[in-house]
Amino acid sequence: MTGPPSLLIKDYLREAGFWHVAMIGRGCKLDLKLISALIERWRPETHTFHLPCGECTITLEDVHLQLELPMDGDAITGSIHSANWGAVCYELFDAIPDNINGGRIEMGWLRDTFSEPDDDSTELEKIRYARAYILQIIGGYLMPDLSQNLVNLRWLLKLVDFRAAGEFSWGSVVLATLYREMCWATRPNKAKIGDCLSLLKSWARFCFPFLRPRVDHPYTFPLITRWNHSASYARLPTCLEDIRLLLDQRSEAQFQWTPYEDLAIRAVIPDKYLQNPNAWHVKVPLVNFAIGDAPIRQSITAIWIPTTDSCGT
Repeated sequence: MTGPPSLLIKDYLREAGFWHVAMIGRGCKLDLKLISALIERWRPETHTFHLPCGECTITLEDVHLQLELPMDGDAITGSIHSANWGAVCYELFDAIPDNINGGRIEMGWLRDTFSEPDDDSTELEKIRYARAYILQIIGGYLMPDLSQNLVNLRWLLKLVDFRAAGEFSWGSVVLATLYREMCWATRPNKAKIGDCLSLLKSWARFCFPFLRPRVDHPYTFPLITRWNHSASYARLPTCLEDIRLLLDQRSEAQFQWTPYEDLAIRAVIPDKYLQNPNAWHVKVPLVNFAIGDAPIRQSITAIWIPTTDSCGT
């Protein structure tokens, strides 16, 4: 995102569950070597990283506390086979993109078509802008594809009503999509990976202290904003071989299984996010939209997250 959202659409973003995630992400640069080293240890059969310390993975707790996305809600599913995307855009945007490729549109069109609202904007103009802004969050930060410039209009179908959108478990679909992307990235013929890689990087920094820069700044919430601040000390390995070596030599002794138990971190987490840890105890199929015209199921049949082990399975 090019900048923070307009306060004129704050209520809509809050209602849909995207206000907090709209405020993050502009300061956390990706570490592609670290991501590559982690993908090398990812096993699609179990959706876990295999390390000397054992098996570990990103969980619903991580998504909830790192991104502050809605977690305890309805699964995001639906058929997109018969959608008339031009008609959908006209109804919800009052505009039709010149190019709709397989249900995807360019995010540049969203930026060029919908200018930031002002005090003279009508309520309908604010609503349309809020929809466009949320699509940019989804396509540019939470679930970007390999093109880095296209977003699927299937997400627009979930933004017809912001109150209804806020009832969905957006956090779980981000996690399921990240799992899928990491599985695809393990294939020998794949050279790129999409999805929320800033979440993967932040999770690694919380769990691997030897790969974490020192930041002389209080923790803030959502926790991923930790890395929006400049590091005071950042002598970290930059070569893929060095990162591999550290993961092999130090992860068994230094891996942080419960990184959020640190009192300094617990102090900034609002109580409401800790009142219902059962939201992180789920055993369900991981359902995800396919690239084509129908939803697919991940090969894993369940995930379960014990609260005493925030990084384990």
